[in-house]
Amino acid sequence: MSNTTVKYSRVDSAKFFRTLNKRINNYFKDKNIKKTGNWKLYIKAVIMFALLITPLVLVLTLTMPWWAQVLCMILVGIGMAGVGMNVMHDANHESFSSKKWVNKLMGSSIYILAGNDYNWKVQHNVLHHTYTNIQGHDEDIDAGRIIRFSKHAKWSKIHQYQKYYAFFLYGLLTVNWAITTDFKQTYQYLKRKLSYGKMPHPATQWTKLIIGKIIYYAIWIALPLFVGIVWWKVLIGFFIMHYTAGIILSVIFQLAHVMPNTEMPLPDESGNMKNTWAIHQLHTTSNFAPKNWLVRFFTGGLNYQVEHHLFSNISHIHYKKLAEIVKNTAKEFSLPYNEYQTFRKAVIEHYKQLEMLGKKPTMA
Repeated sequence: MSNTTVKYSRVDSAKFFRTLNKRINNYFKDKNIKKTGNWKLYIKAVIMFALLITPLVLVLTLTMPWWAQVLCMILVGIGMAGVGMNVMHDANHESFSSKKWVNKLMGSSIYILAGNDYNWKVQHNVLHHTYTNIQGHDEDIDAGRIIRFSKHAKWSKIHQYQKYYAFFLYGLLTVNWAITTDFKQTYQYLKRKLSYGKMPHPATQWTKLIIGKIIYYAIWIALPLFVGIVWWKVLIGFFIMHYTAGIILSVIFQLAHVMPNTEMPLPDESGNMKNTWAIHQLHTTSNFAPKNWLVRFFTGGLNYQVEHHLFSNISHIHYKKLAEIVKNTAKEFSLPYNEYQTFRKAVIEHYKQLEMLGKKPTMA
């Protein structure tokens, strides 16, 4: 990752965000509602945790045919993604509840999903939300050498085939998360003194990470072995669970940022960006399937990525209502508002973007 400091422009276009902020605040004031979650979110949390835990309990307690076990582990993977997008995500943005202890508790669900809250907050809240789609700063568009998500990333011959293999590799996201990524991130982030809020003591962070991993593997590996499930079935089930969650989470992210209508801008030689932070978000994020209730419900409102990036401190349950305000304000200021009307269309366009990025760049 680049060590260059990125600075956003303070041109007059900042008026857009001041106007938008005022309108959003007036919405909550007029409705007399909080910006955090409510009973709808709490019910969703129960549903997602049930989807995660119930199939696991069935596998651990009942004798069932192999195909039923596979189905259960797929459901666990769906539940893992559901908890991550609907509960953990809001909580670690401190928008799940107005009570800090509730956000901390729900945010801790990341530990049963294979992650670590310190790493996630640095990568997501700090790097991704601050430097969205900026090569060398936003780790979410860095897939190593195997997939090319940005036109600024180095091209290799293998990338011409990424339109065929990328979707299959997406499933490995949380597998890597569980095994290696957290250790690499903790080392890098502590070394660079990055944090979201108070900087943790290195010994404390390493201790939390190791204990968290022990608890995680105790639940997902040791417990099934303890109740008598043979080791190879445990490993296959573990892989199926993570592969399912990985595909879901990866696709949802790519549909929001790696698209033909989203930009991948770079700072100039002085580290300055062309646009203010808020307008940068409009250029680098994209909504999809805004009228699809199931997509909105399951993804935790992440299909309203524009609203999420502009107001990550607001719970996703409000995004549908806020979208019209953001869309109209962007139009008023002649600014882009990227959106695909269907999930299918968004997937097709992401595939086209993978194909375009896989082509060998022509020399200017």
